[in-house]
Amino acid sequence: MKMTKSIDVFLADGCGRCSKFGTDDCSVRRHSAEIQLLRQLALEVFTEETVKWGSPCYCHNGKNIVILHSFKDNFGFTFFKGSLMSDTEGVLVQQTENMQTTRVLRYTNLSQIVAQQDLIRAYLFEALEIEKAGLKPKPKVAKQFPEPTELLEAFRIDPNFEAAFKSLTPGRQRNYLRHFNEAKQSATRTARIEKYKPFIFKGIGMDEAWKMQ
Repeated sequence: MKMTKSIDVFLADGCGRCSKFGTDDCSVRRHSAEIQLLRQLALEVFTEETVKWGSPCYCHNGKNIVILHSFKDNFGFTFFKGSLMSDTEGVLVQQTENMQTTRVLRYTNLSQIVAQQDLIRAYLFEALEIEKAGLKPKPKVAKQFPEPTELLEAFRIDPNFEAAFKSLTPGRQRNYLRHFNEAKQSATRTARIEKYKPFIFKGIGMDEAWKMQ
């Protein structure tokens, strides 16, 4: 499955990240009215629209600022420097502990977006101004996780798997290690490793992988 590279294709058929692409089960199709309104609001603030990771992304001088997302039960915007935003209404969500700088503005129906149009514009504008000012988040020191015995055994059996894992970015390695270590049972840790092994071989991080399942 290839990720969408065109706005028109995204609006018609989805992001291309899963098997629902081009079907009526695609979240972009099911939430078409909501996606169209969110995009309209973004275009009132941004002059640069492109497609990144299969979804509309809004930029300034080529720098990614916010991306429009659509999942099974929610849709909205992900702000790449959301940790710097004032979030006066307390609506931004930090999805996981490891996603230190990004924040998500999430909705579940059209009426919510209609009611908060002014707020959405204000948040989009603030994100743009943060980028224009050249501000950068100061990431916290990320918690380190050990390589569990089950992963070391998988490395021993298949050195190519170890090479693929070690070639992932430090953040992606950390996310996988966190997920593997959270399992209390050895069998569960092994099952998780096997589940994500195909994604690791392709260089795909866990946060991306779960969207493709």
